[in-house]
Amino acid sequence: MKEEKTTPLRARMIEYMRIRGMSPKTQQAHIRAVRYFAEFIGRSPDTATPDELRAYQLHITDTGVSTGVFNARIVSLRFFFGMTCGREEMKRYMQFGRKAKKLPVVLSVEEVGDLLAAVPGPGLKYRAALGISYGAGLRASEVCNLKVSDIDSDWMLIHVDEGKNDKDRKAMLSPALLDLPRDYWREARPEGWLFPGKPKIMALSPRQLNRAFTSAKHMAGINKPATLHTLRHSFATHLLEAGTDVRVIQVLLGHSMLCTTARYTHVATKTIRGTVSPCEMLETLQDHTVRRGLE
Repeated sequence: MKEEKTTPLRARMIEYMRIRGMSPKTQQAHIRAVRYFAEFIGRSPDTATPDELRAYQLHITDTGVSTGVFNARIVSLRFFFGMTCGREEMKRYMQFGRKAKKLPVVLSVEEVGDLLAAVPGPGLKYRAALGISYGAGLRASEVCNLKVSDIDSDWMLIHVDEGKNDKDRKAMLSPALLDLPRDYWREARPEGWLFPGKPKIMALSPRQLNRAFTSAKHMAGINKPATLHTLRHSFATHLLEAGTDVRVIQVLLGHSMLCTTARYTHVATKTIRGTVSPCEMLETLQDHTVRRGLE
């Protein structure tokens, strides 16, 4: 990464980010976003005007960035002006983009089984990694950053260190799921990282795991627009269809807000199909009324 001069303004921003407890990765993202804004106005960003801030938002909108990227830059600028510069009034001129809410793609249990059976080799590494992604509902980065010591077969738990937003949590480890990583461990005998990359001192990258998923999906003949994250969606949906309380699923997924987990109720087709419509009760009541009248 190119070394850049640390100005007093940047140093102050870094200090505030450290006080907030932000991870190095988050700090870099915030600094990068502010640098983009500074390049746009052509001078120190702390001297920006509301008109320039509005023009910049129009500019990044016109470049066609995703809603997620747009909002991430807004978050960075809000922190910069609010904390670093003490210009809270600038937040009035920043708007978050609205993202169209689409239902997540979900694989059936049979499709997940076909996909895992089709995972390419050599060995069981990718099959075990994708099996954990589905069987424990972990994100790709969480799977890749697992260490051998994170698999707790005594308590049947998986320790997830520094997941999303740097939060630690416990994930479930079912007996059926344990067999796959255990067979992989006996085969590969990994040390340190459970799924080492190349070189082995590095963890497997999410990109490598995504390639294995895509290859397995094609080999299994699955035509849905599924991604690696679909395994996590499928984990949550299948639990919901099995009758697991949505608040339990919230804890297992590590969601901060219940509404994030609740969206899986919209794709739990078995639950939807198995729910009795109030029309059924109305029809029963009408039949009872008719019979009573005949009597």
